[in-house]
Amino acid sequence: MTNNELLRVEGLVKTYHDGERELKVLRGVDCTFRRGEAVAIVGQSGSGKSTLLNLIGTLDRPTSGKIVLDHEDLATLPMPKLNQIRRERLGFIFQFHHLLPEFRAWENVAVPAWIAGTSPSQAKKKALEMLDRVGLSERASHIPSKMSGGEQQRVSLARALMNDPDVILADEPTGNLDVETSMQVIDILWKATRDRDRLLVIVTHEPSIAAHADRTMTLREGKLISITNKENA
Repeated sequence: MTNNELLRVEGLVKTYHDGERELKVLRGVDCTFRRGEAVAIVGQSGSGKSTLLNLIGTLDRPTSGKIVLDHEDLATLPMPKLNQIRRERLGFIFQFHHLLPEFRAWENVAVPAWIAGTSPSQAKKKALEMLDRVGLSERASHIPSKMSGGEQQRVSLARALMNDPDVILADEPTGNLDVETSMQVIDILWKATRDRDRLLVIVTHEPSIAAHADRTMTLREGKLISITNKENA
C-alpha cells in the first residue's frame, strides 16, 4: 500500500444462491481508497453498490477476492477480530437511521462507546460532544419520535462518528431527507472526513451529492466501469 492508501479491494466477487439459481452481484471489482477523501459509488438499482459497501463494512463476506484495510485482509479474519474492527475502525450510516426508540438522543449516540467498554460517564460526555458537533446539543434529551427526520439522521451520524472511525460507510444517508437537510448532512460528513483524515465511502443516487465527492465510482451489473476524479469531471 502507498502511504496515503487506506483500503484496497481486489477481485471482489459476491454470488448468492437461491436453490439452483445463481445470482452474481459483484463480478471482480478492483479499487483503492485513500485517507482524507470522499468517494461516491453510483449506479442503477441492482448494480451492486450496497453489496460492495456491506462487504467493505464486513457486514457480509465475499465469495472471493480481498478487502485489505491497512495490511489486513478482512475477508479472511475470524469473526471476533472482525467485530473489533467494526467497533473501532468503521462507522455506519444508513438511509433509515435505526435509532433505538426508547433511548434519548445522547444515549443512541453513546451505544458504540458502551459496546466498546467505555465508562458510562465518559461515553455520555463524548456523546454530548458529538451531538454538539452536528448541531443537536439542545436536543440531546429528546427521544427519536420527538425529533424531525433530519435531526434523527444527524443523531445517527453522530453515533457513526462516536468511536472516531477511520472509515465512514454511508448507504443513501440522505434518501429520506429534503434538499436543504440533505446538504446539511453532507456538509457534516465532508467536514468529518477532512478534519480527521478519514475515508468516506457513500452510496448515492443523487448526482448533486456525487458531484461533491473527490472521486465517483460507477458500477454496472456488478462491474466497476468507470472512476471519475472531481477535478476531471
